[in-house]
Amino acid sequence: MEVIYFLIEVIAKVVVVFAVLMGVVAYLTLAERKILGRIQVRYGPNRVGPFGLFQPIADGIKAFFKEDVVPARADQALFVIAPMISMTAAISLFAVIPFGQYIDFLGRRISLTIANLDIGLLYVFAVASLGEYGVVLGGWAGYNKYGLMGALRAAAQMISYEIALALSVMGVLMISGTLNLVGIVQHQVGWHWNVFFQPFAFIFYIVCALAEINRTPFDMPEAEAELACGFNIEYSSMKFALFFMAEYAHLVAVCAIATTLFLGGWDGPFHLPPSLTWIWFVVKTGILVYFFIWQRATFPRLRYDQIMRFGWKFLLPLTLANIFVTGLIMVLTGA
Repeated sequence: MEVIYFLIEVIAKVVVVFAVLMGVVAYLTLAERKILGRIQVRYGPNRVGPFGLFQPIADGIKAFFKEDVVPARADQALFVIAPMISMTAAISLFAVIPFGQYIDFLGRRISLTIANLDIGLLYVFAVASLGEYGVVLGGWAGYNKYGLMGALRAAAQMISYEIALALSVMGVLMISGTLNLVGIVQHQVGWHWNVFFQPFAFIFYIVCALAEINRTPFDMPEAEAELACGFNIEYSSMKFALFFMAEYAHLVAVCAIATTLFLGGWDGPFHLPPSLTWIWFVVKTGILVYFFIWQRATFPRLRYDQIMRFGWKFLLPLTLANIFVTGLIMVLTGA
């Protein structure tokens, strides 16, 4: 019976996380358009429903009923699979993220983590890399020169910034001594947040995360002004919507991972019952998501050569230097 209870618990957590994530993704599109509108001194969506609250629903219905066009010379199998890869990778990231401590339900203590893996951070980097393959395959499979250019840019950007992204969290691993995300959070409890000990690593992570999810100013795989939407130029209907949803799911994921690694996860300024610690996690992640939207309205798109130069000649040496300094301090202090 214990195995059955365990399976029911896991399935319930998967369903809840998936449902909440889809709702967040849907209304994050509205939130971004509203925030960008205010920054640019305009209203944003305000026609569909009160305050525009039904706009995501209208967009979803419109995408579902639009004509689904597949280019005649496209690699049809990969063309269909590519957006699924991006979306699946984005959702899978949430399997190991600890949203809080635990809740007591029907006499059982249920942890607010779907899978508490000892190699949780390694899993995150492995799955996050798969999301870029969806972008690359989508651009290549459409048999369009602009899509192919976007795919090539996505591949080069992935290779350039994933190295720096992995190196940016090495200091956190050295301090925490574990790859388990729950263990990393527990190590930070009591205001011992890693952002205080690794402030530069936190900045490096945020910059690399922007490049990994192709957000402004690193949105070269799309580059509407140059490539007419790049890798997703041939996509329509729900396939295009899947790419769009995957981008926002990745945005929430990288912010949730930053909260876990650097901002103490569920730990907060004052004590909450274990069943409510998820509130701190949501607040911190929400602040980071707002920052990611805010910077989109602030910074212009960089040139492709600037992005490559910045990744290899600036970020890579700095992340290596951060690891060296962290190790030196640990040796000198006997940590």
